[in-house]
Amino acid sequence: MGLGTNLLGYSHPKVDAAVTRAISSGNLSTLNVPEEVFLAERLIALHPWASKARFARTGAEACTMAVRLARASSGRDAVAFCGYHGWHDWYLAANVGQSDALAGHLLPGLLPRGVPGNLAGSAIPFRYNRLDELQSIIERRPDVGVIYLEVQRSTPPDPGFLEGVRALATKAGAVLVFDENTSAFRYGLGGMHLRYGVDPDVAVFGKTLGNGYAITAVLGIESVMESAQDTFMSSTFWTDRIGPAAGLATLEVMAEENSPARAHSTGIRVQEGWLSLARENGLQIEVGGLPALANFTVPRLPAVSVKTYIFSEMLKAGYLAGPNFYASTSHTEEAVDEYLNQISHVFAKLGKFDETDLAAALPDGPAKSGFVRLT
Repeated sequence: MGLGTNLLGYSHPKVDAAVTRAISSGNLSTLNVPEEVFLAERLIALHPWASKARFARTGAEACTMAVRLARASSGRDAVAFCGYHGWHDWYLAANVGQSDALAGHLLPGLLPRGVPGNLAGSAIPFRYNRLDELQSIIERRPDVGVIYLEVQRSTPPDPGFLEGVRALATKAGAVLVFDENTSAFRYGLGGMHLRYGVDPDVAVFGKTLGNGYAITAVLGIESVMESAQDTFMSSTFWTDRIGPAAGLATLEVMAEENSPARAHSTGIRVQEGWLSLARENGLQIEVGGLPALANFTVPRLPAVSVKTYIFSEMLKAGYLAGPNFYASTSHTEEAVDEYLNQISHVFAKLGKFDETDLAAALPDGPAKSGFVRLT
């Protein structure tokens, strides 16, 4: 599903039609396009705590925009963060001088080569649901002006965790940023923070917002967003029509088709299917993730080898599938049934494997671990 972008499935006709119209009438001009204003109004209507919006085209640059605004607003440089927030210097700075600081934040092995060494200590990680760690950071680092986290990627927040983060940010005078690039629109029409009733000062949205077309949004309260007037952020392509046109159409389809709820329901069905098939085949698994971003692990076997084996076996059957599932509204009940039927054969084999058997089934060895992509 395009690394999680295509909540409506690939090439949704209404979204593609909106993009085609935008291209045919002129994609980029000197002035801001009207769709940008309409999209801002639509997103703020969904998030009444916010008053302004700015747009970018990738998640990493939107996250960096949010950090720039938050630092400008708070007047302090240090960022306390939890989760994965892209590839820019401000984030990778956490690994400068201690190369494994980001290991528990989705992707291990992120090397900070090329990141200025004097940024060491400017980004300080804390673990999800560990309010005590954030409290400790704030107590020893009065220069923390930004608290930045994913609302939920896998494990739900403990009771009081998000509320505690909000309270600490307010007390410290730090800007609270919620990164909803991955989580937004996977459960309801908007961000996951709406489900938990905790408002940030800034929120970042991406991935599903354009259903595969490049559009990301940064929403925020007036005082923080006005900090843009005291710094500099600009891009020629932030005002093209394709992204906002796709965003508007995607939001319209999501509302019409109840897409977040449908994807959530499909994800639950897949998670329950995995658990049922695992029991039938004597395979112990642990299921996690948001239902619309579901995953499973096999605790007794090496994770990378399991992932490699599943991909290999499913590809033989014509499926691009590993130990995770990105739900979309194009995943019909029939498609899910066919998928579960196919992966049941993989579970049956894994249920009988020990590490030696698994290694023997991978003559070329496991796939490379860490963050390795072809682009």
